[in-house]
Amino acid sequence: MRAEAGARYDQQGRNGQGGRFAWLGELSLVLLLVVVGILVVSGIGAVLAAVLDAGPSSADSEVFFEDPVADMALQLVGIAIGIPIVLWAARYLGRRPAGTVSSVLGRLRWRWLGLCAAVAVPLIIVQFGVLFAWTWGDESAESTGDGFPGWTAFLVSLAVLAALVPFQAAAEEYIFRGWLVQVIGRVVRSPWPAVVLASLLFALAHGFGELSGFILLLYSALWWGWLVIRTGGLEAVITLHVANNLLAFGLAAGFGELASTETAADAPWQAMVVEFVFAPLYCLGVAWLAKRRGVERVSP
Repeated sequence: MRAEAGARYDQQGRNGQGGRFAWLGELSLVLLLVVVGILVVSGIGAVLAAVLDAGPSSADSEVFFEDPVADMALQLVGIAIGIPIVLWAARYLGRRPAGTVSSVLGRLRWRWLGLCAAVAVPLIIVQFGVLFAWTWGDESAESTGDGFPGWTAFLVSLAVLAALVPFQAAAEEYIFRGWLVQVIGRVVRSPWPAVVLASLLFALAHGFGELSGFILLLYSALWWGWLVIRTGGLEAVITLHVANNLLAFGLAAGFGELASTETAADAPWQAMVVEFVFAPLYCLGVAWLAKRRGVERVSP
């Protein structure tokens, strides 16, 4: 059953199904399923590494595969499983169409997603360019990898990343900006408590690194959460997240840094300052574009 007409994105779970505290059961079960899913993927990876004799040479290593591309693929799959989990939860626990996690229309709006991508891709390229120009020559920004791995290895890495990163990035959006906001939205009137809590959890999920990295993640997540409410769906943030991760992982592959354990939580202060400018630039621009094109913000 759908939410009533005029419901915001965060209110899509308000369909009158379940009891007053049903959202707690949905939240608890999904968290359990995510943990189990990650353990299952990790177990499969460990078995494959053992059968193929592809494990790390050191017994103390924290990776499953010696090949950084294979190990990265396993990590991306471990995150991507969040998509079917939250869609299943919306359908069978929330008793609503699974597509309402995508947008207020109950589906991904592919034309709108493509338009957002046309804005996000060049903007991310410019943002990375500004950051590289600013940090050029800094010791903290120097590559710590093995250097260019060769064209064959590089192209294989790009192919794997292109196939899996969109699902990994989308999964983070479906979990933090999508399903979690809607679950909390079942019991609070304003969308902002859900957006703030989900943004905080999103930042913490990337681990503990530099303070600048944590602020960058929290700041970005708050803007992205605002944009989801303003556009009535996840399309705009999915495209930006995918573009960001594809470029970041692609550069890491080119410099031989796929084995690095650093995340966005380790970002330097220069990246934080650049994000202070580009996050609102993208979100305000896309919100204006959505209003101009009449993109639905509430349930029809």
